[in-house]
Amino acid sequence: MAHIMMVVAPYYRDICDEMIAGAAAVIEEDGHSWDRYDVAGAFELPVAISIALDSPKRFDGFIVIGCIIRGETSHYDHLCSEVSRALQTIAVERKLALGFGLLTCENSQQARVRASVSGKNKGAEAAHACIKTIVLKQALGRPD
Repeated sequence: MAHIMMVVAPYYRDICDEMIAGAAAVIEEDGHSWDRYDVAGAFELPVAISIALDSPKRFDGFIVIGCIIRGETSHYDHLCSEVSRALQTIAVERKLALGFGLLTCENSQQARVRASVSGKNKGAEAAHACIKTIVLKQALGRPD
């Protein structure tokens, strides 16, 4: 049984709640446990994982949940790029099982379709990715 940290940037709470439901269903169906931690926004997602990695609490995998919707300025582009890059860097350098559930959408309608458990269910996809990487690490003798 794995223990997973779910880090949530709940700026768009209804969208994130749907993604959390999708992810939680997968985690629990597979018999794993999870803890949820909320952060202020998407920019803090990689920081939260970095903090967790240096804490005494142990996690076998991580899932990030959040949503960035394009606005009127270039802030969207910078945020999407930098958060994604930081998460990938941490995952590769620290060999993490990381489920990427950060939606980057043009509008709220796109986000709702992607988040919906009865739609694209991106929360479940993130959970599956995390769990599959945990299984791979265990198969290759990398329990950390």
